Amino acid sequence: METTISEKILSKASGRDVRAGDFVLADIDCAMIHDITGPLAVEGFYEIMREKDDPRVWDPQRIVMLFDHQVPADSLNAAENHILLRRFADEQGIINYDVFAGVCHQVLPEKGHVTPGSLIVGSDSHTCTYGALGAFSTGVGSTDMAAVFATGKLWFKVPETMRFEISGRFAEHVYSKDLILHIIGDVGVEGCRYMAVEYAGPTIRGMNISERMTLSNMAIEMGGKTGIIEPDRITESYLRERIPNFKLDPYWKSDPDANSQRVHYDVSDLEPMVACPHNVDNVKPVREVAGTRVDQIFLGSCTNGRFEDLEVAAKIMGTEPVAKGVRMIVIPASRTEYLKALKAGYIEQFIEAGAIVESACCGPCMGGSLGLLGDGEVSLSTSNRNFRGRQGSAKASIYLSSPATAAASAITGEITDPREI
Repeated sequence: METTISEKILSKASGRDVRAGDFVLADIDCAMIHDITGPLAVEGFYEIMREKDDPRVWDPQRIVMLFDHQVPADSLNAAENHILLRRFADEQGIINYDVFAGVCHQVLPEKGHVTPGSLIVGSDSHTCTYGALGAFSTGVGSTDMAAVFATGKLWFKVPETMRFEISGRFAEHVYSKDLILHIIGDVGVEGCRYMAVEYAGPTIRGMNISERMTLSNMAIEMGGKTGIIEPDRITESYLRERIPNFKLDPYWKSDPDANSQRVHYDVSDLEPMVACPHNVDNVKPVREVAGTRVDQIFLGSCTNGRFEDLEVAAKIMGTEPVAKGVRMIVIPASRTEYLKALKAGYIEQFIEAGAIVESACCGPCMGGSLGLLGDGEVSLSTSNRNFRGRQGSAKASIYLSSPATAAASAITGEITDPREI
């Protein structure tokens, strides 16, 4: 019987042939924690191993730690968590990128920890981002992560697959963020609940890794267990820059007649989209909310903080300043992406325009560190969630958009269709 890429990965990880609906105990290839969810995982690990004289994680070279949500530490509690995690990393010998490396979902792929066919768990819901490279990656709770630390294994139900087949060519100033917002608005926040969301078709094959990561990142926003794209020559080229002598295994793809639900989208007529408060599936064309006054623009996050995103925004803004009364916060997704933008002159351009440029971190995406919204304020953000209180006050409003829409709105001071600039 023909199988999906997700079924193939979980079959390899469990050591037996499995299909959607089966329950498996699977071997984990890589586990990730960060500064918010990590402390509880560490505490859980010690509880599991309490009868051991010298508790050790199952494989220190398969565990990656990063600090990205509250860096530099913005409270005494955050500082204490950082101390706890540094001590744990030193004691166990696990990989620790510590502060300023960047957002976990950007750093793991660019450091070569993500490969096609691997099974990756992270104590963060947007771990599904790594599916852009052909991995089955998913978020788990901190207590599940504690079990992974101790055993290197975790139970899964093999998910059914929802395959989105995308064709057509994007119009000017329409991007993968507009596509994923459109899909989420169409299927709803539970439309793919506990399903492997698979993106395929000629439009996907023409995307670079940055664009693919945007799609995979937001699979969770429609309930997906993972957001996966079969690896190809573009994936191979990306990984060869990070893993010497990497060679792509053509096995990691869904078979033509694999059992999956299939939905087709043609992007030829797609226009810039925006998710309106206070749910990610409250999606409308930008033109329908154009003119809405904004107080803050956030360009960054694991969804749209890569060099390619910053470049789109910089080219749209040109020499125009940020509108009076608007705060624009720019945060590259990693130190590597920051340096790329710096060398290209974009960081200087943003600062001269009046924007605030911060070191690589999550920033206001989850309401930590910086850029919080006050009562009644409106934010336009390139991040992935717009729930009440997500970026500060529960009385604030958050809209989600592409970097192009964010840039156009930054210079007008109101939500603006980038095609109008």
